[in-house]
Amino acid sequence: MWGAPPRVRGADRVRVPVTAVDAPQRLRALITTPLEAELVEGLRQRHRAVDFILPESLLAPARFPAHHPFATVADHPEREREWNALLDTADILVDFGPVELQSRLRARPRLRWIQTTSSGVGELVQRVGLADSDLPVITTASGVHAGPLAEFALLGMLWCAKRVSHLLDQQRAHRWERSATTELAGRVVVVVGMGRVGTAVAGACAALGMRVVGCTRRPRAGAGSPAEPIVPVEELDAWLPRADFLVISCPLTAATHHLIDAARLARLPQGAVLINVGRGPCVVESALIASLRDGHLGGAVLDVVEHEPLAPDSPLWDLPQVLLSPHSASTVASENSRIVAIFDDNLGRFQRGEPLRNRLDKHAGY
Repeated sequence: MWGAPPRVRGADRVRVPVTAVDAPQRLRALITTPLEAELVEGLRQRHRAVDFILPESLLAPARFPAHHPFATVADHPEREREWNALLDTADILVDFGPVELQSRLRARPRLRWIQTTSSGVGELVQRVGLADSDLPVITTASGVHAGPLAEFALLGMLWCAKRVSHLLDQQRAHRWERSATTELAGRVVVVVGMGRVGTAVAGACAALGMRVVGCTRRPRAGAGSPAEPIVPVEELDAWLPRADFLVISCPLTAATHHLIDAARLARLPQGAVLINVGRGPCVVESALIASLRDGHLGGAVLDVVEHEPLAPDSPLWDLPQVLLSPHSASTVASENSRIVAIFDDNLGRFQRGEPLRNRLDKHAGY
């Protein structure tokens, strides 16, 4: 299912193979992405039985806090040899390593586990040939980005309800004209995808007095959910005509690809706002643009688009009722410490042969 990941909150039910733990050599954890030195040193202090390798000279430089670019070995044979030597002796990876070598991860002799810095890695795992193998186990950063993405969704709702674009136009024109706006309390929000991000969005909206309807592939009964009701995806069409805001927070799978098409956009009421903090291809972008241009949709708030980066000639850049974020709404300065906290906990579990948190279901893709 794509609405609620198939895992227990604390740990996955499936135990990780412990071949690496049983081997006589020390565990080697290769960090293939930029991390602050103090975070790595903290790991070394807490896990003295593990050798942590941080090849800083081989990493792609971070351009901003919590930036996790993949390294490259294109046209650098010596760098490729160095990476291959490191990858061949690693039991554990933090992220997937250089782009050109990711398709060879399955063949690495010692590799048992990859801790990622992202939540939505199902497409990448499929693309590099790791989806149909038990090893390496993949664990994600699920939960790290829920709060920031919920805040961005709220920002978008307030931006539309309070007519921020209009206010800025008035301010630039030095024009003082009173007008009315709307409030969020009492508005209906339909959240598609009730994983950690969707649940965080629902909680933030409910706190402001909004009515939240959750939509997921397999609704689960549970007291205390901020969404009421939580309905199956088969009932989405029935709820769309009541949605003031439609929030997309589901992962990209075969079932969610182009889930929101022209027909579903047309079912939204006049003036509704679409917010996408999930994956761009969940929405048919041409249909979204058409609905914005003809005035049916009142706005779109997009952290993701169908093809990234957004083409310079895309109409989305210039439509006045569109707020764009370059797939950065989830990135905050504290992100690395939260990712390392998950890795830290999982590393202890791995050494003890216990179930790992946030284990990717390779077949489901999330």
